[in-house]
Amino acid sequence: MDSTDSTSPHPRNTQLRRAVTSSFFGSVIEYYDFLLYATASAIVFSKVFFTDLDPLAGTVASFGTFAAGYLARPLGGVVFGHFGDRLGRKRMLVMTMTLMGTVSFLIGVLPTYEQVGSWAAVMLVLLRVLQGVAVGGEWGGAVLMSAEHARSRRGLWASFTNAGAPCGVVLSTAALTGTAAAVGDEAFLAWGWRIPFLLSIVLLAVGLFVRLRVEETPVFAAARAEGGAGDAQKGGGRLPLLDVLRRHPRNLVLAVAVGLAAFVAQGTLTSFLIAHGVQNGHARQTVLNALTLSSALAVPAIIGWSALSDRLGRRPVVLTGAVAMGVFSFALFPMADAGSALLLTAALVLGQSVIHPMMYGPLAALYAELFSTRSRYTGASLGYQLAGLGAGLAPLLFAEIQRAAGGGATLVVSTVVAGFCALTVVSVLLLGETRDRDLSEQAAGPDSRPLARS
Repeated sequence: MDSTDSTSPHPRNTQLRRAVTSSFFGSVIEYYDFLLYATASAIVFSKVFFTDLDPLAGTVASFGTFAAGYLARPLGGVVFGHFGDRLGRKRMLVMTMTLMGTVSFLIGVLPTYEQVGSWAAVMLVLLRVLQGVAVGGEWGGAVLMSAEHARSRRGLWASFTNAGAPCGVVLSTAALTGTAAAVGDEAFLAWGWRIPFLLSIVLLAVGLFVRLRVEETPVFAAARAEGGAGDAQKGGGRLPLLDVLRRHPRNLVLAVAVGLAAFVAQGTLTSFLIAHGVQNGHARQTVLNALTLSSALAVPAIIGWSALSDRLGRRPVVLTGAVAMGVFSFALFPMADAGSALLLTAALVLGQSVIHPMMYGPLAALYAELFSTRSRYTGASLGYQLAGLGAGLAPLLFAEIQRAAGGGATLVVSTVVAGFCALTVVSVLLLGETRDRDLSEQAAGPDSRPLARS
């Protein structure tokens, strides 16, 4: 199939561009908010909301609230996936973006421990859970908006959603860095950290403007017309979650296993290593600069490796990344602990900007290719968000290991990361190649018709 439609090329191509742009900017905004919290939990929240604890215990508690958001993400995937499979992708994406922007603004006006005591931490956890619900529903719909509009190079177009995540890191760390530099450390801890959260309202307005201009995906519209999706409007149809569990249980389990290593590595690189670096003497600004640089370089890497997966297949790209990350995990902490800002930066760049994108970028298209249209939003979201628990729980687990084991903790952390990489290798081999599956087919599986490529 050609990359243009002879009957109506311009509207179709325009909608693809709008869908990709919407997915990218939506992901940037969602992950700006979600990962702003991640960075703040590593360098700020232990001093603002858990001031009655010693530094290490405060870090563990701070990462605990960080993990709460990840625990809520599968719930968001199921809830928004259910209605996205029945009512449409676009409606849910407008709702998730609005929820995330509002919650982040509220975090920016949250009272501290000194003002309201333990209630500050309680409110922080509740808002973090709502953040998790929002981002849990966002990813699947954003990926499908691109993947289901694409008629070729699905890996490339779907990857813009995943590329939005490190771009969100860049914006969030730049916002924290700029604020800290402008107001000074003392004022930053007192009130300056709130400014990046309050800016979420501005990003929300921009994101909604872009998202409201995108039409529903042609794959979903065709399936709804045929009765394969959107059955809620007709009063019938199987629940999308039950459809996933009955028709695609193996794909769901393998989807979770395939993604776990990417998320454990992500949590290690963007959260645990950041806190570890600050605790071991690196200046906060140095660590934030290294994170910003590595995140910026990850954006083209995610897109590039995903585009390569359209040519070589998802499996060889993800496999290579998993093996490389398993090996690199044993070099990561020696580089970070050498006392050199250059080596710390190199560790983050190699890990987050070169190796991790090989595992992470192709996941967007791969997850969409595992499920049928009437349950694709639910299945892709649930698989991705269950795997995403690795990013939320890994920093909490590793911080506890560090507190208990002391000096030998980093070797244990590297071994755990390598173990998850081995799980990904086995799971990808069991899953097989998904690149040529046709999303318009009602039954996604190895016998689905291939997607034509230009």
